[in-house]
Order: sequence, then structure tokens, then C-alpha cells
Amino acid sequence: MKTTVVIPNYNGIKYLENCMNKLELARQKTDFEIVLVDNGSTDKSLDLCHEYEKKGQARVIYFKENTGFSGAVNAGIDACRTPYVLLLNNDTEVKEDFVLCLERFMDTHKRAFSASAKMLSLYEPDVIDDCGDLYCALGWAYGIGKGKSRLRYEKDMQIFASCAGAAIYRMEIFRRIGTFDENHFAYLEDIDVGYRAQIQGYRNYFCHDAVVYHAGSGSSGSRYNEFKINLSAKNSIYLIYKNMPFLQIILNLPFLFIGFFIKTLFFVKKGYGKIYVRGLLRGVSLCSQKKGQAKKVRFEWKNLPHYIWIQLELWWNLLRRLYEFV
Repeated sequence: MKTTVVIPNYNGIKYLENCMNKLELARQKTDFEIVLVDNGSTDKSLDLCHEYEKKGQARVIYFKENTGFSGAVNAGIDACRTPYVLLLNNDTEVKEDFVLCLERFMDTHKRAFSASAKMLSLYEPDVIDDCGDLYCALGWAYGIGKGKSRLRYEKDMQIFASCAGAAIYRMEIFRRIGTFDENHFAYLEDIDVGYRAQIQGYRNYFCHDAVVYHAGSGSSGSRYNEFKINLSAKNSIYLIYKNMPFLQIILNLPFLFIGFFIKTLFFVKKGYGKIYVRGLLRGVSLCSQKKGQAKKVRFEWKNLPHYIWIQLELWWNLLRRLYEFV
């Protein structure tokens, strides 16, 4: 057995059963373990977790309260006894060969830390939901291909970071760089862990033949809401402070200023301007606190070539993002 599938669940009664049923079909292609992490659910999905545990279909970890995405998946990762751990949202439905495809990809890409699946919209299956994530010099993270035809993404490619809603990771590298940062709680935690892996010289990829269907916003409720905007804004500041050495921050400062200014105008127009700015201030505050400073990645000269590679990625991804707007 190569893989443990970790599914964080929070009030997922609408989706969890379908997710588990599809995984049972995938077990016909390759054997894997399932770890369900219930994040303090108060709906009937908690009863489903008990049922899966009783039947031996999954190991279940229970939290009394919501620890956030990072806390939930970390508990699952800590329980993992296989070379690979596959993180999967509870609002997904996988194809039968999904796990097998990701295993094969990792077997043949020895420097890969992670591989992101092709996430298609559950309700519009010909439309991309996510093909992995990019991060650019403006301080923006964005999903590859969102809203575009699935036919445009039929090749594997290198990405900045995998979308943790459906991605496989190498456990050996988690042990070296650490797991998900629980200061994030949720949002951008997958960009952060992919960033840390790149600093150490590892790579992240998109695996085009690992297909999963995703409902989207299954936990937070919508694409734009106060909780998500505030938390994402906080984490966007923390992500920069944590992973960029001081000189790299200075180098990118003009781009970052423009990026955050544009985002502020965008959310003002949406009616969430105050929420977004408060989130940015929370991020600044976190960077000044001991719990934030303790997680900062310390610069090491041996990683200088990797920082240069990352910087080139940031500029290139900026050009890609601007091209999409033209």
C-alpha cells in the first residue's frame, strides 16, 4: 500500500457519502487507506463518520471543534503510515483510476514534492475548476485554468504549488520541511507548503490524467464571503513575510504594493473593502507575533539558487496573469 487518502470533513452531509462511494470504486484499481478527520461537525455527517469507522472503511479522527483545514489535514498526515498522502476535499467525486494515476506520477518524478489533480466542476464537467496553483510577484495566488475548457489542459506541467483540495504529497519531504502551517487556519496554506518545498529544491506538478469532480465552496459557502476574504487577506501578508528573505521582499515591494492596491479596489467595489483591509492588518499583526515569527523560513546560502528560480517564477507568473487580462 502506497497511499493514505486524508479527507477533512466539516458539516459535509451533502457531499461525504458520494465522495466515499467513489473512493470505494477507486480501490478496485489500487489499494489505499482512508483517514477521515471530522472537524467538529454538528450535522449528520458525524454519524456517517461513525458508520465508516465501524465498517472498517476508514480510520476516523475526531475534533470537538473546528481546527481549520490546516489542523485537520495535519492530524491526518501525522496518522499516515504510507510513502504518499493524498489530500481530498469532502465535496469531490474521483474517477476510478484517480489514486492510481497520482501514485504512478510520483513514482516516476522523484524530485516531486506534490502532484495536483485535474479538478473539474461537478456541475459543469467540461469546465476546469483547478489544475494547480500559481503565485506571482503581485502577491496573488490563482488557480490554473479556472472556468476554461478541460481540453486545454491535457499535458502534465510544473506548477508553483498543488491545490490541497485534491493533491498527493511525498511524506518524506513533509518530514523535512514540516506540514501545513496552522497559523493559516485555511486558505493559502497549500501555496505556503509548496513554496517551502521549492525553497528546498523540490518541485510541484499538475498531473492531467488524475481527474476529480469538485463542487466548490463546500465548507465556506461561496466564492466571496467575509470569512474567506478576511482570512485570505491575512494569510497573503503572512505568506510573503514567512517565505521571502528581506532582500527579496524589497525587490518585490513595488509589485506587491500594486497588487494589494488593486485587490483593495476590487473588494471595495464588491462591498468588502473594510473586511479585506482588516485582514491585511491581521496579517501584519501575525508577522509581529512570536507564533508568526517562529514559522519564518530562515535564509540559507545553499538555497540561493532555489530562491533565484522562485523569483523568476514570480515574474513569469505575473506576465502569465497579465496576459489573461489582455
